[in-house]
Amino acid sequence: MNRPPLNGHPWIRSLQSGCLAMALVLITLVSWGQEALATGVYEIPPVTSGQAPWVIDQGEVLSRSTQGSLNRKLENLAQSTGIETRFVTIRWLDYGVTIDEFAHKLFDQWYPTEADKSQQAVMVLDTKTNTIALVAAEDVTPALPEATAQSIAQETALIPIRKGSYNQGLLDAGDRLGAVLSGEPDPGPPVIEVAEVESTFKSAEETDTKSATLIVVVLLILATVIPMVTYYWYQGQ
Repeated sequence: MNRPPLNGHPWIRSLQSGCLAMALVLITLVSWGQEALATGVYEIPPVTSGQAPWVIDQGEVLSRSTQGSLNRKLENLAQSTGIETRFVTIRWLDYGVTIDEFAHKLFDQWYPTEADKSQQAVMVLDTKTNTIALVAAEDVTPALPEATAQSIAQETALIPIRKGSYNQGLLDAGDRLGAVLSGEPDPGPPVIEVAEVESTFKSAEETDTKSATLIVVVLLILATVIPMVTYYWYQGQ
């Protein structure tokens, strides 16, 4: 008995369409999941001048002892110099937003007027991309030149952070920032004795992208293989 070709069977077309639809749904869910993890400036609680907290660890990468030490250092620094510095960690930036844009938006949100901005500085770390920015008011610039601020953020903090030590990176940044703002000699960035070798490990962002791609590829393969297996089974009956 001749059987009709299975490839054009309505049931097979329906199965293929269902697998492709599932792939699209999973892509959407992965995208939504990434957006849900992102941190917006309005999720950062407001602060009051002269009062704690000096450290807001929404990225959840700092130990309690590190937070306590940084809070004490930054509070003492504010009392001795009048310059208030706060450290903020976040889990993830919104899509298309850079760490510098986020830091400036947060700075403007916390300190909306020029009077509010006076003697204020904010350092923000995105723990997903390990990027960091230090924003300071114009009247802080004489004590903290732009080049020094960049070095504190991009060298003093980030060198230990890129080696996996968030606690050490922010503690070192707090120590150097305290010395500079107090008028003491700048200890400078950490000395790198051994040249760093580029890591062969993928970043978390690359890993997430590859995972989503792998899911889609698997589903597309299933959308092709399942009808073929069904066809051969059907022919064997």
